[in-house]
Amino acid sequence: MAARKITVTLPHDQFKEIRALVTAGQAASVSGFVQHAVRVALSDVAGWREMLEDALQQTGGPLSKKERSWADALLYPRKETRRAKKGKAV
Repeated sequence: MAARKITVTLPHDQFKEIRALVTAGQAASVSGFVQHAVRVALSDVAGWREMLEDALQQTGGPLSKKERSWADALLYPRKETRRAKKGKAV
């Protein structure tokens, strides 16, 4: 399998934890740890996608535009911003 070298930026504390696992012999290398994490994440995404597709088929097919808007509003609520009203202090 061909591999490609890339740069990944991690928070310092995550990098320290990975290095500690490598030092303790619980991971072969930082690259190996990241490769495993990506493999697991991709498998999870594929599993969730398959489960969603099955559920949609059992309940009438793909979401309508209205259903998708409703779901998006629940999953990704917009943050309300407070705006100062004219003539009143906030």
